[in-house]
Amino acid sequence: MPLPTIDPPLLNSANPWCSTREDLEALYACPHTGAVTTRTSLLLGFSHDPSVHQHAFFSTQSQTATAAPDYTISGKEYPASLNTLGYSPTPIDTYLSWIEHIVTAFPNKRPKPFIVSVTGSPKEVAECYSRVAALAARIPAPLAVEVNLSCPNIANKPPPAYSGSALKEYLDALRNIPRTVSLGLKTPPYTYAGQFNTLIDTLRENGTSPIDFITSTNTLGSSLVLSQQGRPLLPSAAGTGIGGLAGEPLHPLALGNVATLRRLLDEHAELRDIDIIGVGGVSDAAGLSRMQAVGAKVVAIGTALGREGLPVFAKILQGTRNSKL
Repeated sequence: MPLPTIDPPLLNSANPWCSTREDLEALYACPHTGAVTTRTSLLLGFSHDPSVHQHAFFSTQSQTATAAPDYTISGKEYPASLNTLGYSPTPIDTYLSWIEHIVTAFPNKRPKPFIVSVTGSPKEVAECYSRVAALAARIPAPLAVEVNLSCPNIANKPPPAYSGSALKEYLDALRNIPRTVSLGLKTPPYTYAGQFNTLIDTLRENGTSPIDFITSTNTLGSSLVLSQQGRPLLPSAAGTGIGGLAGEPLHPLALGNVATLRRLLDEHAELRDIDIIGVGGVSDAAGLSRMQAVGAKVVAIGTALGREGLPVFAKILQGTRNSKL
């Protein structure tokens, strides 16, 4: 089951700037997004602590930073981000009610796909999928489910997508439920061949994969930004300030992940139909083109959305059109 049609091939990734109903309404109404992704949610919501779970934008050259978006400042000044966030405090059922409201609030608009990002235990993720499928039967907008197995900031819970046995538990749970909407995995940044091979081998078990798409890649964990006083820029659950890196510094690694995954998927007939949503450091038309060149079917925007707001989508698409003149 392929991804729903996403045209233009540009959307937001699961991030802090798609947390609220207002965020999702604005992304859905934007003519320059081909789909909308929700922030990753759980059945009962995540225990969010604003004193611990934070994000900041920073300069890779000067290491200066800002903790809040200022849309009057060029994204070029702070092209990187660090976050110590977990998941959305909003439960999945609330997101589904928002999606239903948004779709019905725009009756004259061509229905735009929603990708509902979820996480939890294998059993909980399977239940999330069933709830999304139930909504899909009631509304005209296509839906898909992205299972986020790659957040680096959850204490004592390493990303399951790094472990073949943990990944297998999720795939087994998802393989046994009726499939009516597209299903994908959000993967962490892989840094050596064995990690890629673990993913591919696990997908190939039992001869068929339940996965229709892969979102690559999430933030790079174990990253630290220091203030000018030499202290961690952000708090964190462990008190170290270590979190997930995204934006411009992640781009080469994200390109490598997308390119490697596309090549490995294409080597196996049973995996060739799996699509890739490319994520990581794209902020302009050139970045979009690079992601597409290495195999991304569509491209999602995270840090640049936080830095520049909704106009970043128009900027990227206009740059693409200008490059073709």
